[in-house]
Parts: sequence; C-alpha cells; structure tokens
Amino acid sequence: MHESVRYRLATPADADEILEIYRPYVESTAVTFETEVPSREAFRARVEHVLEQFPYVVAEADGQIVGYSYASPYRSRAGFRWTVELSVYVRSDLRGQGIGTRLFAALLDFLRMQGYRNAVSVISWPNESSARLHYHFGFRCAGIQLKCGYKNGHWCDVALFERCLGDYPDPPAEPIPFSSLSQEDVERVFKI
Repeated sequence: MHESVRYRLATPADADEILEIYRPYVESTAVTFETEVPSREAFRARVEHVLEQFPYVVAEADGQIVGYSYASPYRSRAGFRWTVELSVYVRSDLRGQGIGTRLFAALLDFLRMQGYRNAVSVISWPNESSARLHYHFGFRCAGIQLKCGYKNGHWCDVALFERCLGDYPDPPAEPIPFSSLSQEDVERVFKI
C-alpha cells in the first residue's frame, strides 16, 4: 500500500474525511485525550485554523484520505513560538505500512523551512509504535508524566518526545507562516 499512496497538503474540504480517521481514536483509545468527537463544522474550522500558520499533510490512496499529520503551537505564550507540537494519525487498518513515517517526514521538512527550532509530541504511554516513529526521526523521550489524563475508565500516562529542528541563533528569526512557502518548496518536499 505504501507505494501507491499520494501525499499532499490538506484543504478545508478534506475535513470530513480526516474527521472519520480521527473518530475511532476519540471514541475508543487514549491516543487523543479528546473525549467527544468534534462536529463536522468545528473540525473544519480546526483544519482552517492550522493552515493559517502550519502545515497539514494528508495521505491519499485510491482517492480516499488514509492518514494525516499537522503541527500546532506547543504553548500559547510568545516565548514558545519557535516550538511546535506534532500530531499524526493513520487509518487503523493501514498502520505499520510506512504511511505515518512519510507524513511525519514531510511535516518535519516543512517546519524546518518555516524556521521552527523545536518539535515536540505528547503521546499516551506506553505506545510502542508511536515511540518507534519518534525514535526513527531522532526524537528523545524528555520525560513521562504519570496519570495526568483520564480516559476510557482509567488514568493514563503520557510521554513527552522532543527534537531540535535547527540551530539556535540569537535572536531567532520569526517563523514564517506556512502559506508563505513557495509552491516550489512544497513540491520539493512531496518529491522526496
């Protein structure tokens, strides 16, 4: 399946399909700590909001979206604006086929182009497949928070994974909005 998958930028029109990939993660896992599936309208607004500043990448097979990844602010305070939080989701029946790896690679490439310096992921713990993905890309586990989330009738731990995306100039240049990247830069990432 991995070879026949096409990767591209998400659009707000993809929100319904993306939501259907996200739905089972909300309803039956602690991969996300969201407990109610967002409405179609709310989810579309999320996609639109992310695209204002960050990359949102989808994987498509046979005309259907089968996975997605995106970045979002790590924290709301201004001093954290060079650090982003990453998310990646793949349709459950297609996990383990390299789709998440390719989504993650594209996401990291875009974030480097934008001038972000750090990437973090907060993952439910234990989560062997997610940990393996992060280690593959050079992330390190920066710590585990015990029983900090409650879902599906039990307390859950989370692990914080982090990775440097570039050097640390003083002062750093402002990250550029994703929409400011050239079409050539975007196409180059998808050709890799």
